[in-house]
Amino acid sequence: MEVLESVAACRGTLDEARAAGRVVGLVPTMGALHQGHTSLLERARAECDVVAVSIFVNPLQFGDPEDIARYPRTLERDLRVCADAGADVVFVPSVEEMYPSWPSAPSTTVSVRGVSDAWEGASRPGHFDGVATVVAKLFTTAGPCRAYFGLKDFQQLAVVRRMARELSLPVEVIGCPIVREPDGLALSSRNVRLSATERRAATALSQALAAGRAALATGAPSGAAVTRAMRAVIDAEPLVHLDYAVVVDADTLEEVATPGDRDEASLRLLIAAQVGPVRLIDNSAALAAADDVRAVPVAAVRVRQLERIG
Repeated sequence: MEVLESVAACRGTLDEARAAGRVVGLVPTMGALHQGHTSLLERARAECDVVAVSIFVNPLQFGDPEDIARYPRTLERDLRVCADAGADVVFVPSVEEMYPSWPSAPSTTVSVRGVSDAWEGASRPGHFDGVATVVAKLFTTAGPCRAYFGLKDFQQLAVVRRMARELSLPVEVIGCPIVREPDGLALSSRNVRLSATERRAATALSQALAAGRAALATGAPSGAAVTRAMRAVIDAEPLVHLDYAVVVDADTLEEVATPGDRDEASLRLLIAAQVGPVRLIDNSAALAAADDVRAVPVAAVRVRQLERIG
């Protein structure tokens, strides 16, 4: 496994692989890798000849300096995870390598209007400009490839797909199943910042999504009714403070007023809430399709618990 720190070295290595007729798979990450990331690596390994992973905590997508300061950085462990999962290349650039003008912000950024405006975009102004900018740079560094993203960050995936399509980037963007703990909590690098009590309370997000799916299945007359069903679950958990819970069009991410008039396959449930010091997001297909969710083994959960204790 090669660990590369420069754009030129990463681009050259992957260009050589393609010249030899090999298909490149890219897994962009911000490190603090968990089994959700591992599932992306496994998918890339199964479908590509060369697997490249990027590990870069992107300052452009953090609005709060304290948030980026608290973001977990576990590079040595991450490299072991990458090696165990069969990665061939790990790209670990510095901030200055990605943004040569740093600490001055780059003068050129990418903005994807419309799909990035609401929900996370409204709650975290500038976040998706930072995401689109860094992913565009990673795509141009990696070159023609398949890029793997988790469905858990559904709005991010929508932004990246729209950006790649409209900029005609030679990248196939592939969404991969959400990986959940046995109790339903979606895996996130931020989960490690939850206390045991907060961790238990955080399952309210997946329970609220289940309530939203049930409301749709029983013919909820409006999107507002679906929201009320989800909000009721959150309101019953005092440690969880809701930001939004909505049913949206899965392509445009616009709120759907009358979901009964729509094909359920075109709908998505989105939720975001504050749990203690951590803001969590989650989402679900209206039908909770089997390919949207992958359960993490209980044994793996126990290993992570021991790692946190140790």
